[in-house]
Amino acid sequence: MRAEIKVSGIVQGVGFRPFVYRTAVKNRLVGYVQNRGDASVEIVLEGNQQDIQIFLHELESKKPPLAHIHDVVTKYGEDKNEFQKFSIVESSENAELSGSVVSPDVSICDECLNELRNTNDARHNYFFITCTNCGPRYTIIEKLPYDRQNTTMQKFVMCDFCQKEYSNPANRRFHAQTVACPKCGPRAYLTNNNGKPIDSRNPIQETGKLLEQGFIVAIKGYGGFHVATATTRPKPIARLRAVKHRSQKPFAIMARDLETVRSFAKVNKKEAELLTSHTRPIVLLNKSDNHYLSELVAPYLHNVGVMLPYTGLHYLLFDDVREPAFVMTSANPPNEPIVTNNDEAIKKLGKTVDYFLFHNRFIAQRCDDSVVRVHGQNLNLIRRSRGYAPEPIQLRWSSKANVLGVGGELNVTSCILTKSQAFLSQHIGDVENLETFQFLRDAIRHLMHLTNTPKVETVACDLHPKFTTTKLAHEIGEEFNCPVVAVQHHYAHAASLIAEMNIDEIVAIVCDGYGYGLDGSAWGGEVLYCNREGAFKRLGYLQPQPMIGGDLATRYPMRMVAGILGNAEGANLKKWLLDHQDHLPYGKNEVEIILQQTKDRAVLQTTSCGRILDAIATILGICYERTYEGEPAMKLESAALAGKDALKSKPLIQNGIIDTTGLVSEIFKNQNKLSVADLAFSAQSYLALSLAQLAIEKAEELGVGVIGFSGGVACNEQITSTMRKAVEANKLKFVVHRLLPPGDGGVSFGQAVTAALQMKQMR
Repeated sequence: MRAEIKVSGIVQGVGFRPFVYRTAVKNRLVGYVQNRGDASVEIVLEGNQQDIQIFLHELESKKPPLAHIHDVVTKYGEDKNEFQKFSIVESSENAELSGSVVSPDVSICDECLNELRNTNDARHNYFFITCTNCGPRYTIIEKLPYDRQNTTMQKFVMCDFCQKEYSNPANRRFHAQTVACPKCGPRAYLTNNNGKPIDSRNPIQETGKLLEQGFIVAIKGYGGFHVATATTRPKPIARLRAVKHRSQKPFAIMARDLETVRSFAKVNKKEAELLTSHTRPIVLLNKSDNHYLSELVAPYLHNVGVMLPYTGLHYLLFDDVREPAFVMTSANPPNEPIVTNNDEAIKKLGKTVDYFLFHNRFIAQRCDDSVVRVHGQNLNLIRRSRGYAPEPIQLRWSSKANVLGVGGELNVTSCILTKSQAFLSQHIGDVENLETFQFLRDAIRHLMHLTNTPKVETVACDLHPKFTTTKLAHEIGEEFNCPVVAVQHHYAHAASLIAEMNIDEIVAIVCDGYGYGLDGSAWGGEVLYCNREGAFKRLGYLQPQPMIGGDLATRYPMRMVAGILGNAEGANLKKWLLDHQDHLPYGKNEVEIILQQTKDRAVLQTTSCGRILDAIATILGICYERTYEGEPAMKLESAALAGKDALKSKPLIQNGIIDTTGLVSEIFKNQNKLSVADLAFSAQSYLALSLAQLAIEKAEELGVGVIGFSGGVACNEQITSTMRKAVEANKLKFVVHRLLPPGDGGVSFGQAVTAALQMKQMR
């Protein structure tokens, strides 16, 4: 019998061909296995029918741990006696199927780590030690199929030792495209901040010592550069904050091992699993009571972002030092993408760092670290990038057309929806300048190539007409002569939930900082109806509030306080503003202008939940200026951790509009009577219970059994858990994202789904 098999999924770069080879030989079959240009694998078998059936069973039941099989198409025929043995043959550039993709980058495996530490191993202390089970994948691929000559390993010609392992079916480096050793592979070296090489026998271990001493070093990794320094010394962190213009934004850190993490942070079972998983994301952990890292790492926050080493280089950094962890933040100038090129690094980071730890392997695709958080036992993805992208989200529905979602303006990702799979790019960032915009364009093209999507048939974008991504969507629409569908921001959030959770309809609570509304105002605290037929309806929202000074109210939340309380507090408000005038750029003069603007009825209105949280954080003295996205709300959540619901304010809802003026006024009146923790807790509790009550009422009216929560505010654990309890107490199902970020990193997915629904392209 003869079987011609095509396997799609994540089957290139994960040891799949060596696995197929061993399985075929074990079952006495002849033929070949071949990588194809569409990221799929072709297998041709000849042999006994029973042996072929056993092979097909083992193909799926015993596949490599990193392989994901989405589809297997088998065509049977007569044995042609064409083969004498089973072989791995040269890859083909033929591309027929769509839906396969290369693997995300994978952290170093235990076998490689053991070899790294073995003084008798040829790869002892070699920073780029990898095998078929670990190492970079997405960040090294330039084109398909996934073969060495199509990756950034092409310039490193294998020595005899590596070639022998590469050719040995019994070796785990059999056909491992990243195989290398100190003789033939990439080389690491240390330089000063001008790029002048520093003679060092062990440059990586030397870098660890420099970090411990308080120097700042830019370190080149798999998907870009990190900027690193010590975590127990405040001076280098303060200097790093000054040169990076990050006065408050928390820095991620890399700890030596899990035991060390437990010495300064609380780690539950789920968090430990994430820290040690092959994805190795940054995990937001609550600081322990005996937290000893510098407070400058994550100022005024109850948690800290921690990751464990995920490359050989990272492990070597800790060899000769006692420092428990290093600051390890993405190396990028303000509002620009992560730096990947050595010369670019010297140019852009030379004045920021003291030294560079380079290697001479080119980075094909930049990729930031992923960031996650655990709510109870539920995964909350904050940034989906390294270790996750470009692995697809599997849908229960299927799209008739290839749809591209280009995202919004902040925390942008792109998404290609093809058939029943949605492929999201790595984290792109805030599309505010040419460099990030070009990164988005390049990432879209690369994702189209990797998924064998030669053209898109619908482009989806945000409803905001002035977003850079909206203009990009129309450019792509013109290029492919296809329609462009503008999707309201919060509808995209709701659609992302309904598609990810594979449900028919939902009442969705969507809360964030900003989204351009259907009425042209700034939305951000919405209760929506959404179904799989593409129907959307706004059911209710937070009370619209004035944004004094427009975008300035986002940066300086005192302006939001003035807008909300302008009529309610009068003289008390004026006194408070004057008492806090030092927190405004122009002091008393600005206060007078703000008070005048509270009387202007033409001021932009917003229903944003984020802006309400900002205003409350400011009244409580927690944060007067937003220096990074979500800062006031994040610090408010930290302040609320030790609090209780002292106000016990009952939800006040009229005609689908939730009162927020009363809440802010109560906080204002009690700011010197109750503790900051209790007031912060009370405010979050009121918002959560009010939104949940409105959603419950609407769900019962419509006969909908599922309520969901999306948007950036869904990262807040207290608000999310309070909503969940209220919804489940009313015998309704409560859902949140598990595979996608609830914030704007998931919007491109929602856009693509919405466009497919509205164009009646889903089946």
